Amino acid sequence: MRIAVVREALATDPLPRETRVAATPDSIKRLKALGFEISVESGAGEAANFPDALYVAAGATIAADARENYAAADILLKVRPLRQRDDLDAHEVDLLRVGATVLGFFYPGRNAELLERARARDLTVLAMECVPRISRAQKMDALSSQANIAGYRAVLEAANRFGSFFTGQMTAAGKVPPAKVLVIGAGVAGLAALGTAKGLGAIIRSFDTRAAVREQIESMGGEFLEVTYKEDGDGGGGYAKEMSPAFLEAEYALFRAQAKEVDIVITTALIPGKPAPKLWFKDMVELMKPGSVVVDMAAESGGNCDVTVADEVVVHNGVIVLGFTDLAGRLPTTASNLYGQNLVHLLTDMGGATGWKVDFDDEVVRGATVTHQGAITWPPPAKPAAAPAAPAAKPAAAPVAVAAVAAPEPVKASGGHGHGKVAREHLGSARTAPLTWVSFAILVVAYLGLSTAGTDASGLHHFAQQLTIFVLSCFVGVQVIWSVTPALHTPLMSVTNAISGIIVVGGMLHMHGDLAQPATILALLAVLFATINIGGGFLVTRRMLRMFHK
Repeated sequence: MRIAVVREALATDPLPRETRVAATPDSIKRLKALGFEISVESGAGEAANFPDALYVAAGATIAADARENYAAADILLKVRPLRQRDDLDAHEVDLLRVGATVLGFFYPGRNAELLERARARDLTVLAMECVPRISRAQKMDALSSQANIAGYRAVLEAANRFGSFFTGQMTAAGKVPPAKVLVIGAGVAGLAALGTAKGLGAIIRSFDTRAAVREQIESMGGEFLEVTYKEDGDGGGGYAKEMSPAFLEAEYALFRAQAKEVDIVITTALIPGKPAPKLWFKDMVELMKPGSVVVDMAAESGGNCDVTVADEVVVHNGVIVLGFTDLAGRLPTTASNLYGQNLVHLLTDMGGATGWKVDFDDEVVRGATVTHQGAITWPPPAKPAAAPAAPAAKPAAAPVAVAAVAAPEPVKASGGHGHGKVAREHLGSARTAPLTWVSFAILVVAYLGLSTAGTDASGLHHFAQQLTIFVLSCFVGVQVIWSVTPALHTPLMSVTNAISGIIVVGGMLHMHGDLAQPATILALLAVLFATINIGGGFLVTRRMLRMFHK
């Protein structure tokens, strides 16, 4: 099968010029390994710093005739949606042979005419922005890979226009406060923007209608802003849903208060298949200090800010509003590399050249396919709801109890942050498991101790003291360790080397007498297990410290 890579065209618009390319020399090598033949239009990668010579070295052929490159393609790899090529005086749909396959961004929700045109040409189109956001498809999620870059670049663009430091400065001439950055929408782009702004030393804060992202924002050192009106905005798939009018009014009041404080505002809010929601109104811009910057990352979909003009820099009341639609393309080399790998992963899952198949039983392929065999297949059919679990059998005399079991417990749809009954039962069983083993150990020790203490009163008294200390240490140890978050288990294991050392010393003091005695056996086991723990602790510590070496 033959793959064609072409120059990206943006009709007659001089700006922005698409600088990304759908395949890089690195991805070409992987495509060759999958059995594909690759033809690259001459100059397709120049804007991303990939000259033709690198493609030839990777195993691709350079097509001097662009029309022939389109016509010979079984699969066309694209970044931007298919459109008019002014240099060829033809539309890309018409340049392709009937029945060809296209992989690239397509945006069927706002390109109905293009969708129909592709269907009429019998093209199979897989839209990269429609790849389902599920765990298995993360490697193909081009929206996330490009949004990550765009979020990073948005902060750099803001810093370039902002007339001060991002980090606070103490100088001989006086103190300069750190910039305050507000990011609206904590998706992939928003989190990337927060991380970049924090790295530059700014004070960061973020608002998102999805309460589930609070932990992510706070883990980055940011402040999660919320309104007093409670409503969950999780729309599934990592997107937010449209909110109620009451919630929006509370949200706008929060934004107006923030507009007086912040220096940089970055908006990222998008709703799939619809224009970007208006969130930062003209009066909010006017409340900001002169010299402040707004970066509207939703400019291509209409913008989140009232005064945004796509691909232009607008100065309103002294506030600079950036409406760039090519933020990812401003880092073309990295953006192309990541996007090319997304395409490689999708082509791999579709069988490569030898096992090529548009398999509608594959959730990822079905979700991304928007036209196929002369039919429009977008949007994909909704997944059938999972059948509710059968209620447990209950005695006839307890109908209320049966109803309680049958009623499903609400679970949030926000990426696993909501816990249902099953999750809590699993957590409960996990917590009781260590206590079960501790109780068993106590019974064994008590039996062995009583068998050796005899009937002497002083011996029994001494054993009771020792057993009490052992029982208390077991339960205290389990409760303390179990309360530590899993993220700290590795450093905790290193710290417990000191405790294990004390156990070794105590065990050595009791290793005397007949080896058949239970006390001697327990002392030997204590020394053995504590020594293993010490060795493992040092190995884990060494491995953990090696992670911080550059």
